[in-house]
Amino acid sequence: MKTERITDNIEKAADILRAGGLVAVPTETVYGLAGNALDAAAVGQIYAVKGRPEVKALSIMVPGPEAIGLWSVDAPSAALALAERFWPGPLTLVLPAAKRIPALTLAGGHTVGLRCPDQAQTLALLRALEFPLAAPSANPSGAESPKTAEAVLAYFDGKIDAVLDGGACGIGRESTILDLSDAPYRILRQGALPEEEIMKALRESVTTIGITGGTGTGKTTVLRVLARRGALILDCDEIYHELTVTSAAMREELTARFGPVYDGETLNRKALGAIVFSDASALRDLNAITHKYVAEELDRRLTDYALRGGRLAAIDAIELLSIDHGRKTAFNIAVTAPVEARIERLMAREGISRDYALMRIRAQKPDGYFAERCDYVLDNSSTKAEFETKCEEFFAEVCKDVG
Repeated sequence: MKTERITDNIEKAADILRAGGLVAVPTETVYGLAGNALDAAAVGQIYAVKGRPEVKALSIMVPGPEAIGLWSVDAPSAALALAERFWPGPLTLVLPAAKRIPALTLAGGHTVGLRCPDQAQTLALLRALEFPLAAPSANPSGAESPKTAEAVLAYFDGKIDAVLDGGACGIGRESTILDLSDAPYRILRQGALPEEEIMKALRESVTTIGITGGTGTGKTTVLRVLARRGALILDCDEIYHELTVTSAAMREELTARFGPVYDGETLNRKALGAIVFSDASALRDLNAITHKYVAEELDRRLTDYALRGGRLAAIDAIELLSIDHGRKTAFNIAVTAPVEARIERLMAREGISRDYALMRIRAQKPDGYFAERCDYVLDNSSTKAEFETKCEEFFAEVCKDVG
């Protein structure tokens, strides 16, 4: 057999593959050894030419995100979000395999790795074909992955039908492999796409709702309704209070700025409040310090939730609109209520005086600030039961496509 070198004739390469032949194809990472993924005989040739054990499944090249529904079953919503974000590109997604993929391609398993290469010739080839391509790297097992057509020919000249010459691969490192077939999701191979970019995209695949408004407006009721819908609830005030105990770095910054506001390991909230609620500059400094640490913890918790397959989350923060997460949410909701009702709730909930409750409310932005800047407003001017019903009806509509 003479291995043919093809440059521009995509249809010729397609015809070879339709006939059950093997063609080495370029990607942005390394060259792949491609054959019809649905043809067990072609797949068998790939294993034989590479000297690859048949217990190692072959990844499949596809033309785009739409292929997820064709070649996998019960794929999580994160799969489509990641594909739309990073494909074409160096990310292989491992998903539950469609039944029509031959067992040999899957090495007898039940999952398939899908990859959409960022290389114009190979993408054109994939779009011209009626089937996906099984395409491990075009090297003998254990040898260095080839980055040029010449390197492929040095390995396989006379052993495969053709090589589609796309010049040197730009990245020269294999794709990152992410297993989404079961939660928690995990990276099986570190590759050309950095882990931090994947984690960021996973966080952003979660539908995250921002809940904001002043103290005592009824945000807890809103969050309780969302929790019943399966949402992860991220209360920034609770996270802040946890961090006052667990974060030595934040404690050090607070002490450096505000002096002895800790009683041993416990933050003296009233002492700190007496400083910041009467001094706008001090309050700005407090927010600057705490928002940084709270944002980091929000990212950590959202990442962990996304890796476990979570789809819906809510962030509760008075200062939501002032921190990064207020711009990353799907939409933001302002919860408003009459001042007198807020005072009564704060006094009952926290055992504080009327004057201190009013001081806290006056230190915060007015309802109008939140209402003007949010996508929706939930006004809590009624009874607790009536407000809860209003929230249930609202989220039944706006979250109907989630979960």
